[in-house]
Parts: sequence; C-alpha cells; structure tokens
Amino acid sequence: MRKPSSAAVDPRVRGRLAALGRFCFRHRRWVLGFWAVVLVVGVLIGGRVFEGSVAGASSAGSEADRGGAVVTAADPARGVVTAVVDGKPVNDPAVRAAVTKATAEIAALPGVSSAQDAYGRGPDAAALRSADGHASLVTVRMADTSTGVQADAVTQRLAALNGAGGAHATVGGDLVLQQEVKKQTEQDTRFGEIVTLPLTLVVMVLVFGGLAAASLPVIGAVASVGGALLAMFGFSRIMDIDTSVLPIATVLGLGLSIDYALLMVNRFREERGHGAGIAAAVERTAATAGRTVAFSGLTVAVALSGLFVFTSPVLGAVAAAGVSVVVIAVAAALTLIPALLGFAGGRIKAPAAPVPDEGFFSRTVRRVRKRAVPVALACTALLMAAGAPFLHADMRNSGAAVLPASSAGRQVADTIDQRFPQVAQAPITVVVEGGARVAQAYADEVVAKLPGVSGVRAVTPVSDSVSTIDVLVHGDPQGGQAKQVVDELRADRGGLKTYVTGGAASVVDFTDELTSRGPWALGLVAAGTLVLLFLMTGSVVMPVKALLMNLLSLGASLGALTLVFQDGYFSGLLGFSPTGGLETFIPVLVFAFAFGLSMDYEVFLLARIKELHSRGYSCTKAVELGVQRSGRIITSAALLMVIVFAGFALGDMLMVKQMGIALAVAVAVDATLVRCLLVPAAMTLFGEFNWWAPAPLRRLHRRFGLSEHVELPPIEPPVIPAPRPVEQDLVGTP
Repeated sequence: MRKPSSAAVDPRVRGRLAALGRFCFRHRRWVLGFWAVVLVVGVLIGGRVFEGSVAGASSAGSEADRGGAVVTAADPARGVVTAVVDGKPVNDPAVRAAVTKATAEIAALPGVSSAQDAYGRGPDAAALRSADGHASLVTVRMADTSTGVQADAVTQRLAALNGAGGAHATVGGDLVLQQEVKKQTEQDTRFGEIVTLPLTLVVMVLVFGGLAAASLPVIGAVASVGGALLAMFGFSRIMDIDTSVLPIATVLGLGLSIDYALLMVNRFREERGHGAGIAAAVERTAATAGRTVAFSGLTVAVALSGLFVFTSPVLGAVAAAGVSVVVIAVAAALTLIPALLGFAGGRIKAPAAPVPDEGFFSRTVRRVRKRAVPVALACTALLMAAGAPFLHADMRNSGAAVLPASSAGRQVADTIDQRFPQVAQAPITVVVEGGARVAQAYADEVVAKLPGVSGVRAVTPVSDSVSTIDVLVHGDPQGGQAKQVVDELRADRGGLKTYVTGGAASVVDFTDELTSRGPWALGLVAAGTLVLLFLMTGSVVMPVKALLMNLLSLGASLGALTLVFQDGYFSGLLGFSPTGGLETFIPVLVFAFAFGLSMDYEVFLLARIKELHSRGYSCTKAVELGVQRSGRIITSAALLMVIVFAGFALGDMLMVKQMGIALAVAVAVDATLVRCLLVPAAMTLFGEFNWWAPAPLRRLHRRFGLSEHVELPPIEPPVIPAPRPVEQDLVGTP
C-alpha cells in the first residue's frame, strides 16, 4: 500500500481542529514567530508581575475585611518596619547610644510617620523592652504617602544597627514581610522551573526514544509559561493578584502544557507508524489528540471557574489567572505543536509498529475484569481511608509562618510573639466606631466578661472616631475557643457599631464563605463537567461515574495534605515546621486544581475508549484496548506532572509547598489506582450500560455532540488460514 504524500491533505479527515492543524502546518513559520514574540514579551514584561502582586488576601466583603478597611482609612500609617536589637543588655550604654541615634535619624527621613524605641517615655516604650532585659524593639510607622524606596531606606538604616555596641539587629515588620513573600515566591517559581524542565526532558527522551520528539513538549511548555506570565501581568493591572497565585498558576500552566504537547506528539508518532506522511499525520493528530486536548482544557477551565463563585480576592485571582493559563496551554498545543511538527516531524522517529494490543495494561484490565467487584470495593475503601484525615482538618491563617524559618521577617515575628507579648498581634481585634472612652466602656462591660476571653490587653484610639480593642483568648489563638469568642463578640456589640477582626475572625469569615458559597461552586463545577463529558461520550452514566471517582481521588489528596502539613508527618524531610492546620484557601484551590487534573486524565482515557467503541468494538474490548493504547502515555504524562509539582514543592514558601504536595499525590493516585484499576472495574460492572442515555438526550447528542469527523484505519479482522482439504492431508500418509 502506497504511503500518503507528506504534502497531501487526507480527504478522510475534516473538522475545525483538523483545519486548524492544516493551517498551522502550512504557515508554521508565522505561527512559530508569533509564539516567539509571546515568549519574549512574556519574559520581559510578564516577569514583572511579581512586583505588582499583593502579599496577603482576605475575604472581600467579610466583617474582618470591612473592619480592616475602617482602620486603614483612619490610620495615617501604611505599614510598620520593626527591628529586634538583641544579644546585649538593653541598658548597655553603647547599645542605647546606637539605637537612640538611629531612631532620631529615621524619624527625620521622608515618608516616616513616627519612630519609637525602648528608651522613650510612657507605657508604649516599656512594651518595647523584653522581660529579660536583653532585647528591645525599634518600630517605624511609614506614612501612607511613603514609597517603596523610602521604606527601603528605613530598612537599611535599621539593618546598620547590626553589630552596634556588640548587639545583633534583625529587621522585619509587615512591610518587610510583604517584600520577602514576593521575593521568596519568585525564587521558588524560578527554582521550580529550573528543576522540572530538565527532568521532564530526560523523562520524555526515555518515553519517545529520541531528543527531537522529547524537546517539542518542553518548547511548548516554555512558550506557554511566557504567555501565562503575560496574561497574569495583564490581570494584575485591573485587579489585585495575590503573590501566592503566581506560582500556583505557573505550575498549572507548565504541567498542562507538557501533558497536552506530550499527547499531541505521541499521536503524531502513532499516525506516522500507520504510514501517514508528515502533513497528514499533523492533520489527523490535530483532529484526534487535538479534540482530546480541547475537551481537557474545557474541563479544567470549568473546574477553575467554580472559584468565581467565592468573594475572596485570592480565589477570584486564581480563577482568572488559572483559566487564562489553561486557554494558553490549549492554544499552544493546538497551534505551536503542529507548527513545530512541521519543522521537526521528519526527525521524529516513528514507531516500527503500532502500539500492540497486548501488553501490561491490557493484561491488567483482564485481571481486573475477572475480579471487578473486589477490585472496585478495595479501591473505594482505600481511597476513602486515605481521605479520612481531612475530616479533622483545621483551617488557619499562618501569617509569617508561610516563610522559611531563615527569613528575617519571620524571625522578627516569632521573636515578638515569644518575647514581646504586649506588642504581638492580638488573636482578636475589635474595631469600634467611637472614641477611646466608649471603646473602653464596651471592653470593660462586655468583652472582658466573655468566658473565653483571658483579658483585654489594650484599648487604642486610631483616630477621634475609631478605636481598637486587643482581645486575648484562652488556648490556641485560632482554635475553637477563639472562634467561639468571635461569634460571641458579634452577637453582643453593646449597642455600638463594631467589627470583629484578627486571625481567628478571618478564619471564621472564610469558613462561613465556604459554607454558604461552596455548594454553589461545587454544583457549577459538577454541572459543567457532566455536560462536557456527555457532549463527548453521549452517555449520562460515564460522566456521573467519572465525577464520583474524581471525588474519591480528591479526598485522598486532601487527606495526605492534612497528614503532612497539619499532623507533621515527613515535615523534617520536606523542610518545614507544621503550623497545626492548613492555610484557609489551600483546600479550595486543591479541590479546583486536582478535580480539573483528574478530569484531564479521564478525558484522555475516555476519548480513546469512545473512539474505539465508535469504530465497532464492544465495550469490554474498547476498555481493554483503550487502556492499553493510552495507559503508557497517561502514566508518562502523570509522571511528568508529578515531577513538575514535586519541583515546586521543594521551594520554601509553605503555601506553594502545600499545593505541590497535594497535587502530586492527586495525580499519582489518579493515574495509577483510579485509571488502571477502578475505572476498568467500574466499566466492567456496568458493561454496555456505560453508554446509556435517554432517547431525548441521544437525539440531543447526535445534533450537538462535540466531535471531529475522522475516518481512522478500519478494524483489521484477524487472518485465519483456510483449512487444507482433507484429500491433501491424506496425500503421503503412510
């Protein structure tokens, strides 16, 4: 049989994605040039997105958020820079002289609202002296008109105290913490990219057996990251992008880009192995693997779109950035990869023979099919047990603890908590719209008498019309007792207009938002996923089954997250100190991302099974061949994704580490336990009922179902040699 010409258009392939593949192949120089521009602009301009990001987020519209806004409007300061002077007695003459001189110089700097040390007069100065008399604080409040340059000048002058009089000085404060979070996040993101890209290249060389095919997914991923940075930079101009969003969106874009490009290149090699020329193979790849990529991108985007339901800025920013990153990853796979195949397709080694129908995955499916009920029950029980630890998960705002212990900002925050209790941030702060006298009366008559309150530390006038009350509680500052005090304070406001804020209040507000809006977000994601999978498969059974299985694998991921980051398992190996809980918004992000990635592999597998079933195979055989033909590529894609997530988990930022570990576990569990065992077992139990849909929906799918029209090589029936005539058998018989 004559092989198709490399320039010929395969008349058996038609559809929008096939046309897009043809266009990108024919105009590959223009397509490559476009993505080169995107990469350059993304690196030069999009790389500045870290500078414009915002460190720290709250639940917009919540009481804690409104109270913070009231204080910000009344307080002329925009932030504080704090230095801890330690190592020598506070009353040491040399230390005293150095500190008082620095304080006076700093107070005269532009942008400084006030500067105070432990050597002034009044109770505020006494609070800046540690109980043991061997450490003191210098606090500098920056005016709301100050700039970053002015804050840096203050930081440098305070840092110059290090060594003065033999004392040691460490500079921190909220302004320093914000800058350190941005810097550390950027470093972790760069580190993750540097570590993961070479490793993924090595793995893909092993997968494809050649550098040409292996390099294409890496090139596509790099271009996608450039586009993702550019998109996030654009969003940062119109909305606040929390610093923690950036590595999360980057790791998603990197992982998806590699996965999608891997799928495209693998299908191209398969088509070349079937005898197609380069142009025809690109066209057929765009129509088949391109369809899978488009569906996968839609499902991930739908999962992330559920975050738009929440009012929290960090979740809205993740949704906006995440969806844009998914779109860019899909666009790169559908346009850049066909163009690159046009350049390098001739150097990509085609398999000597098609993927065999007999192998490890087909044998595994047959073994599972023989014991479908026990396998399904065992997998379900194991996944539910793995997710059980999440039932005792505790949410909290970690504050400075998100930074590594070596950071100066965290060291200052920890020192203040341990040695300067009068200056440490109170677990609960009540903002009162009223003068100090009114606030003091409320503190004495209501606040101090609540059972969970251990004391009222201070009543501070912020302005003539706004005051704050620092409330201390028994036990964990963000534990159950503190949350109960928050509810009690909001139930009894003493006839005043108050706002209950602080770490415990923020956790309560975020939890309330999850309770009220979470079901709507879950419903949106579930409905969108069911519709998309129905449009792809024409079945109502498989979408529901896929949804339930994904929830099981998601539970295992959240359970692992709880065991590691709340209970402290493997914390020494991973290089962090447990905070006793999970960062408030991390489980929500894990749900959205892990659910989307699970659907990613579900689409990879179902698309192949659907393709085989549509070509006339029985459900049993379609599952067996579908898993066999896609198992290796799904496993390879999952391995690459785990490498990407693990690379980011090696960073020092606690939030990035939590996301990396959770998503690595989710992908590993989904690609092995779920796809190789649970899916075949469930599809065996359901049989042909897997493809069932009511008659009206079947008609709807025939009319609106999403599909590319591709006539693939027909099923070759096995060749059975004709039996020899009996007479021939008798010839020569002795």
